[in-house]
Amino acid sequence: MDLHLICPSGANPRLQQLLTRVLEGKSVKVYRNAEDLQDLRDKKLLFALGLDETGLNFGYVRILARLRREPGLLNGSTAGLIVDGPGELFTKSTAAELAFAVNQAGCALVGRPLVEATGTLENFRIQAQNLQTDLEGAYQAAAEDLISRLFEEFHPKKDPELLVLHASSHHTSNTMALWEKVRGRLGEGFTVTEIGLRNGTLSDCSGCPYTLCLHFGEKGGCFYGGLMQQEVYPAVRRCDGIVMLCPNYNDALSANLTAFINRLTALFRQTRFYDKALFAVIVSGYSGGDILARQLIAGMNMNKSFYLPPRFALLETANDPGQAVKRPGVDQRLDAFARTIRSALKA
Repeated sequence: MDLHLICPSGANPRLQQLLTRVLEGKSVKVYRNAEDLQDLRDKKLLFALGLDETGLNFGYVRILARLRREPGLLNGSTAGLIVDGPGELFTKSTAAELAFAVNQAGCALVGRPLVEATGTLENFRIQAQNLQTDLEGAYQAAAEDLISRLFEEFHPKKDPELLVLHASSHHTSNTMALWEKVRGRLGEGFTVTEIGLRNGTLSDCSGCPYTLCLHFGEKGGCFYGGLMQQEVYPAVRRCDGIVMLCPNYNDALSANLTAFINRLTALFRQTRFYDKALFAVIVSGYSGGDILARQLIAGMNMNKSFYLPPRFALLETANDPGQAVKRPGVDQRLDAFARTIRSALKA
């Protein structure tokens, strides 16, 4: 199968050199401009962005506009991302912005889809030490690994298990109300486990030294124990997909859901989550659902390696209790989101 490389004009020399090395001998089709993006459904895609000193690439901006304008442009495709910049800023934020747009256009992202190259390549220091190579060598190894994983398939299961995490009140939460509607649409064949991460039940990560975190992670636990070790870690190990129910608090994930992502590091030390899918129900009182979606992509897909199915998030706007399930067109969106979960997880 061909690899389809979307590399906007203006890529920096280091990125061009990397692509020459890692794509040598491969069957690759190259797209430089937004107007070139034709017939990209059911393909393996690699987006490669070279940023300038301001963190911009104007060819990319035009591609981003087209992705947002055509929500079915990439249906059935799977993507990875390489973002290379001359400074220490903007690479990851640009990647999260692109990942969300790609996903909304119908494209899946593999777990850990981002190869990020900051100006100094210092973000590859640990990988270089582990591989006994220099920073450039670690950058190349990460790109080669990403391209290899693009061609691995995510496999649905006959009887999938779904873990649902929330920190909301059942009685007043629009997010919970939407989830109940989605759950009723899933049909037979799912095992669903719901865990509430309410105040007082979950402590945030305290940043243990790497070796200590690794020690407890290898034993399937965490130094701080509690709900995460007793209930959440075992459920994460068992599940085939996670649904995170995310009310928008001040354009940020709630404290307990953020703590869950941080505390997941101990389990991540001993295993990767490439074979587990991430979904989300995001409800904003006014606006900003895309901000939370990008936070989840950065934390769970790019960092913790969860697979991101196409259109992974149901995003709604509602303020008063009960308003979300009465929004115009919500039944069609609930149907579509339930189909998203079933098509990703159920064989």
